[in-house]
Amino acid sequence: MLPFANVSGDPAQEYFSDGITDQIITDLSKLPDLFVIDRNSAFIYKGKPVKVQKVGRELGVRHVLEGCVRKTSDGVRIAVQLVDAATGANIWAERFDRPLRDIFAVQDEIVQKIVTTVDLEFKLGERGFPEYGRTHGTHNLDAFDYVLRGAWYSGGHDQRGKCKSAHNV
Repeated sequence: MLPFANVSGDPAQEYFSDGITDQIITDLSKLPDLFVIDRNSAFIYKGKPVKVQKVGRELGVRHVLEGCVRKTSDGVRIAVQLVDAATGANIWAERFDRPLRDIFAVQDEIVQKIVTTVDLEFKLGERGFPEYGRTHGTHNLDAFDYVLRGAWYSGGHDQRGKCKSAHNV
């Protein structure tokens, strides 16, 4: 999975697209039949133009998930593409327009669509995931927003989205 691009036009919203990326990586990583690259490996491609075939070879993956996020004061648009890493062909693409209050549900929906699209044969309830995708710590959007901001700033970014030091890259 490549980091989702912030297309809001506001660099201060970078934390939000990074947070959505982190959440989807975490949710996909819970599934035993899916090989998911960790956040640090994925984020080396952040902000760089990349060829999916090269990413696939470098990371040893068959599929690459890429997308973008646009957050407004009351809504969110997430566009997602699942791409065949060998050919660069789109396997699935969809745009999700939702009220901001539905951010957790849309993340769950994206993960479920990915699982369905790659045609994994498993039953989540039988594998110990009866509440899959419903394990977020809060339903309070303000709290969720502050958690994403805190995680992003603690990773070494300032309010303009720049790294505070070369050691945090």
